[in-house]
Amino acid sequence: MIFSSISFLYYFLPATIILYFLIKDKYKNFVLLLCSLLFYFVGEPVYCLLMILSAFSGYIHGLLIEKYKGSKYSKYFLISSIVISVGLLGLFKYSNFFIDNLNNVFNLNIKFLKLVLPIGISFYTFQIVSYTIDIYKGQANLCKKFTDFATYVCLFPQLIAGPIVRYTSIQNELNNRDHSFEKFSYGTTRFIVGLSKKVLIANNLGILVEIFNSTNEKSILFYWISAIAFSLQIYFDFLGYSYMAIGLGKIFGFNFPENFNYPYISKSISEFWRRWHISLGSFFRDYVYIPLGGNRVKKSRWILNIFIVWFLTGFWHGASWNFILWGLYFAIFLIAEKLFLNRVLEKLPCFICSIYLIFFIIISFVIFNSDNVKDIFIYLSNMFGRGDIPISNDISVYYLKSYFLLLVISSIGSTPLLKIIVDKIKKNEIGVKIISYLEVIFNIALLLLITAYLIDGSFNPFLYFRF
Repeated sequence: MIFSSISFLYYFLPATIILYFLIKDKYKNFVLLLCSLLFYFVGEPVYCLLMILSAFSGYIHGLLIEKYKGSKYSKYFLISSIVISVGLLGLFKYSNFFIDNLNNVFNLNIKFLKLVLPIGISFYTFQIVSYTIDIYKGQANLCKKFTDFATYVCLFPQLIAGPIVRYTSIQNELNNRDHSFEKFSYGTTRFIVGLSKKVLIANNLGILVEIFNSTNEKSILFYWISAIAFSLQIYFDFLGYSYMAIGLGKIFGFNFPENFNYPYISKSISEFWRRWHISLGSFFRDYVYIPLGGNRVKKSRWILNIFIVWFLTGFWHGASWNFILWGLYFAIFLIAEKLFLNRVLEKLPCFICSIYLIFFIIISFVIFNSDNVKDIFIYLSNMFGRGDIPISNDISVYYLKSYFLLLVISSIGSTPLLKIIVDKIKKNEIGVKIISYLEVIFNIALLLLITAYLIDGSFNPFLYFRF
């Protein structure tokens, strides 16, 4: 089940909300857990048990780590927890990748495992790992009830595509949540806005990318149009999902962390990654980069740390060499910026820095969206006129004209311009009232438009499901 579906919007979600607010407070977590398991079961009936077993492993290991805190056994149980959690992730996500590479390198014929990647396993695995590590460090309170811990792991708003919510962020809210009309209203607005970003912007940009992929009449212009469209599509797809997750969290009394902060207005790659997929970046920073020594080591070791973190960041996104190259691509830029490039960027006009950022981010998503290494070089060669294709043709001009308004709207939407305008209007009491009335009308209109689109359309992917 996905958020941008009629079954979720008009059946599952209303029923869950009604049941949740009718039930007594002491049973609310149990209701959320049951609804979350049903939500997951609809899409992954086979792997629902795997998620429950993963949660149970994290819960038991947390108890053992706490029980033996201060002794060597506590560390052993921490290692055991990480090995089991990461091992399951590796088995389902990476086993066939390693088999394929072993077959290619050593000319073997090992058969692939008949495993399908469980939706959301990359996200809930990291949440379990962060919990046991934080228990070991004494940074999190022990969760004594399995139903509470399972609710944290399986909570449907952020279960299948994040953000990666650490236990420390919501440990106090698991059994002590505040509910109010203001939170419910804010959560509903946030959800609808996120849904519109996903359905009305990301999906339509995705159609343009699919048109490019399916046509044989390509041109240099069309390659650039597709690359730009995908860069915006993946942003609005993931941003929309994060908005919906945060909004649903608010409805049920949880405060999930923000996952994006207008990354395309950045002036450097370093800044971009402080604004893009914030929960993933902070996870690798706190649980990999800093334990490796961070930047408090000699330069050669620091460079190695950067490469390790970004190798893992790329590999986390998928079991394919293009994702690994994508991660290492960013590692090179981050090292270069830290060593000398930032000093150059600081002296340049802001618009030059923006061009630098956007150009290399577009290139990065070409790497990200390619099926294999060969396709990366073919795509980039054609983008820069090294292939035997025209600069432009009738079909590329046609689709540029057809999607020009959407590309402009999505480009403006990736900046905080609209937020700045709304905030200025809200600076006085009259402005607050105007926005509050318009917000209701706007949300209803958006929801009707989205519903019509979902009933009529069939192209409705979630890009981050595959991660």
